[in-house]
Amino acid sequence: MAVTVQFTKYHGLGNDFIFMEDIGGILLPRGEMLATALCHRQFGIGADGLVFITKEADFYTMRIFNADGTEAEMCGNAVRCMADYLLVEGLTTGPVIQIGTLSGVKEIRVVDDLYAVDMGEPDFSFSQGEAVEIISHDLSWSAYPVSMGNPHAVVFVDDLGGLDFEIWGPRLETAKIWPQGANVEFTQVLSANHLKVKVWERGAGPTLACGTGACAAAAMAARRGLTQKLTAGAIQVSLPGGDLAICGGPDNHVHMVGPAVRVFSGRIEISRLERERKL
Repeated sequence: MAVTVQFTKYHGLGNDFIFMEDIGGILLPRGEMLATALCHRQFGIGADGLVFITKEADFYTMRIFNADGTEAEMCGNAVRCMADYLLVEGLTTGPVIQIGTLSGVKEIRVVDDLYAVDMGEPDFSFSQGEAVEIISHDLSWSAYPVSMGNPHAVVFVDDLGGLDFEIWGPRLETAKIWPQGANVEFTQVLSANHLKVKVWERGAGPTLACGTGACAAAAMAARRGLTQKLTAGAIQVSLPGGDLAICGGPDNHVHMVGPAVRVFSGRIEISRLERERKL
């Protein structure tokens, strides 16, 4: 019997996701298989990640699987998109929305046509905010670990344009120092309130934007004194897909402001995908 499900495609600055309601948790155990099949850009819908919308207690929860089938703890662009989905579908009302993630409950506020997310407090405990040295193919890299609910490694460079991104991204992502891999932010400081960032995402590779990555880069740049403090005003983080505004509050929390764009909706037969995977 054919089993079809409804989906909606979203993107946040080009970082794109497939959303499916899974309130009963039926699809969740098949997350790895469905993510690898549906996110494939030639043989599936195409996306950086697959998001299941589940529900716990009084709030909806985001469970996100990367394109390679691994589950991520948190995604800043996806949580903005999910907030928009919940509002458009009438599942919640604004202007304040709470969404559960594997890294805790996130609060999202509607600000005009944008979404402001309280991303929580950055965690520098991996190396106490100091750099760790990674030796790869006879080159030494200084990477600054920080967690935004998921692991990041911020690497400051003088010129992003001269970086061989496709080579060094995967090598640093899978360096032995990271127990479960890391998202890598190659970061160029343009001014006291402006960063340029390219992210190699764990489990997805190069993406046009990464919300948690932008927060990690801004938090580490401010901590290292390379930019103004996050509480002094917004830091503009320019990613290949567009800009995010990152600032801080008195509670040491990092706040991210950016868009969410609904692309299209449709239905897809997942029973066929499962049969093909078993062949």
